[in-house]
Amino acid sequence: IQVEHDLSRAASADLVVIPAWHDIDARPPEPLLQAVRDAAARGARVLSVCSGAFVLAAAGLLDGRRAATHWRYADLLAARYPKVQVDADVLYVEDGPLVTSAGTAAGIDACLHIIRQTQGVRLANAIARRMVVPPHREGGQAQYVETPLPRQRDGDGLGGVLEWVRTCLDNPPTVDEMAARANMSSRTFARRFRETTGGTPHAWLLQQRVQRAQELLEASELGVEQIARECGFAGGAGLREHFTRLRGVSPQAYRRTFGARPQNEQPAELLSRPA
Repeated sequence: IQVEHDLSRAASADLVVIPAWHDIDARPPEPLLQAVRDAAARGARVLSVCSGAFVLAAAGLLDGRRAATHWRYADLLAARYPKVQVDADVLYVEDGPLVTSAGTAAGIDACLHIIRQTQGVRLANAIARRMVVPPHREGGQAQYVETPLPRQRDGDGLGGVLEWVRTCLDNPPTVDEMAARANMSSRTFARRFRETTGGTPHAWLLQQRVQRAQELLEASELGVEQIARECGFAGGAGLREHFTRLRGVSPQAYRRTFGARPQNEQPAELLSRPA
């Protein structure tokens, strides 16, 4: 890696990333800690991957906040920095301007999350296709991203069922219908779903419908009422309520931001081509 900048570059960066820390037993140097403190103080976003959370914790940025790190380091991070609310069960956590993530793959998830927020769903999904990784559309609340569903395994009916659900979001099935397609009782299906994802089928389905609405707001000229029906909502009021709650902005505001591709942005189809 050729490093062309020193720490002074962090003073003007919109995003400061700590990809890892080389020795979790070594305290990061004070100039580095001050650089990330200053970046967060002026409103820049700060992202850590894996053991990089130890740098943010040493800087005091995680005090009183939830944070994620690799499961191998979670107990140590919690013991060393008791003011940090360490969550070892999630891929990444967003708390204010800070995004902390677990291992390398979870770091990719966190980066895609940031791209979705700043550049839109279409570009994030195109990059995910280019990288041959899932786009992790489940999302979750603004400061909590639940574990995405793994790829379908032999004998596991969840993956196929949820792929089916994504094809009929305009008339979404009930939990009972999902369970029947998985050849499970509703109770067993709900339990297996929670064990796998940490959430409920209803919450996952709602995220999928809002995600589909995001895509249509970006890529189509359909009105909000029609988009609502395409996503299984009774009308625009229901879509507005859930979209605003889960995404923090109204559908109209989201479309104004992401509905038109910036002139300097590559088309998604180019980004999705094999290297």
